[in-house]
Amino acid sequence: MLVSPFKNLSKNQEQKLTLLLSFSTFILLVAMLYLDSFLKNAVCKHGIVSFQLAKDITTSSKIINSWNGVSQIACGISLGLDFLFLISYTLLIAILIHKLNEVLWKNSTIYTLGITLIYFLVLAAAFDAVENIGLIQLLLGNIEQKWSSIAFYFAVPKFIIIVIGIIYILFNFVYYLFQKRS
Repeated sequence: MLVSPFKNLSKNQEQKLTLLLSFSTFILLVAMLYLDSFLKNAVCKHGIVSFQLAKDITTSSKIINSWNGVSQIACGISLGLDFLFLISYTLLIAILIHKLNEVLWKNSTIYTLGITLIYFLVLAAAFDAVENIGLIQLLLGNIEQKWSSIAFYFAVPKFIIIVIGIIYILFNFVYYLFQKRS
């Protein structure tokens, strides 16, 4: 049976870690959204997400060429912060899954599903790091198709895992609220 990586934390340690991860994720998200505002334009409508999902070198080049010097610096800083963010958000999602699992699904099949998802979040963090390396290579002027492809093909599964994790949390939280009311 799979075991949660948070299994040996006391309730107090779990609460402190959850607060720390919530705070760090929020601060990093705000900083990255601010930096993202410098990236949005007619070519790059969705900021860093447009760059992550460009897929081909032509689109990646158009995005980079649409940015002025400040925008390119903002992108570089954002990608640097993302190395911290990928640790923070994946651990936050993982510990929330762990907490809901412990309350709702102990000794059930769904519990194993939650634990599996926690480990997939580690994979999502690794995908995010590889994606960032591809984007940094493009930003540094190494304009090759392989970097656009790497960024795209690592971003897509990362986003899928994150969305599944968030849906799992939302579904289980709503279920928890209904269960608590009855």
